[in-house]
Amino acid sequence: GDPRRTEIIVEQAEIKLEDLIAVADVVITFSHSGYMKRTPLSAYRQQGRGGKGRLGMRTREEDFVEHLFIASTHSYILVFTNTGRVHWLKVYEIPDIGAAGRGKHILNLVNLGSGEKAAAVVAVKELPDEPKEVTVDDEAYAAEGYVIMATRNGLIKKTRLAEFSNPNSRGIIAMAIEEGDELIAARLTSGRDGIFLATHEGMAIRFPESDVRDMGRAAYGVYAMDLEKGDYIVGMEIVGEKELILSVTEKGYGKRTAITEYRVQSRAGKGVINLKTVERNGKVVGVLSVTDVSEVMLISQQGKITRLDSSEIRESGRSAQGVRVIRLEEGDRLAAACLVKSEANGNSGPGEIVQ
Repeated sequence: GDPRRTEIIVEQAEIKLEDLIAVADVVITFSHSGYMKRTPLSAYRQQGRGGKGRLGMRTREEDFVEHLFIASTHSYILVFTNTGRVHWLKVYEIPDIGAAGRGKHILNLVNLGSGEKAAAVVAVKELPDEPKEVTVDDEAYAAEGYVIMATRNGLIKKTRLAEFSNPNSRGIIAMAIEEGDELIAARLTSGRDGIFLATHEGMAIRFPESDVRDMGRAAYGVYAMDLEKGDYIVGMEIVGEKELILSVTEKGYGKRTAITEYRVQSRAGKGVINLKTVERNGKVVGVLSVTDVSEVMLISQQGKITRLDSSEIRESGRSAQGVRVIRLEEGDRLAAACLVKSEANGNSGPGEIVQ
């Protein structure tokens, strides 16, 4: 009948939701209309060349998959908005709907402010704890990871990925945006890539990423291109030496041009002619970095959608006017162009929304 002399202390271990989520590869899809979902990679069986693929996302007729990533459930998705803010969420926070499900709208996943809309979506495996002091010549430089952002009015900014590692529920500033301007693109880079930008009036510039020094989140950036009055940037691509640039115009014409046709020059120059914006063509509405196996979606202002292989558009020089890529009704105009991300053709990676 002696009383127990040992004292039993029950410690409550703090278990985070993340600890309960198995680490697994998933396919994340983000539609043109803003619906997002994840599906286990195992749901997509491997197919031989020429296979029909399988339905990656059930969308309405006017919607389609615009971004596709393969990532771990513990990876991050960074959503950059037109106002220069960035929101992030863990992949496991994106609903697992099933291969044919539509998904959940981005407004139900991140807290966007009034007038704020997604301009670019980027997937990253992990966010570094803090930026390291490295120079462009150090071996560790490329391992840091960088985000390049561009605005409609021709500003560009490079920020280390680690700068985005402490977000809050309303997002954090990624780039200061002047009144009357907006962020149109954001891409992951190594710090040593090439940058290509194109304008509405048919000009383009290509320069080394090393021309853009890395800056803090609150900075406005520097000029990427010396724009003529009334002109503006319609797209940015991260390039090497082998890509083809697909340019499309408001009247439904387009052409593919080898990136090597655009000489490398210094940042903030006037650039070179990309496509002649003659009466037949109209102005440039988008540019995309493509290969012979890329699939492209074209959307008109009246909602007409055309899907085609980029190889159907012949390769031509910078001085060429291009060929018809979509037949438009009278009064209609081409509004947007993007790469179609498909499990069947193996495309994956970040991309901006061009419109």
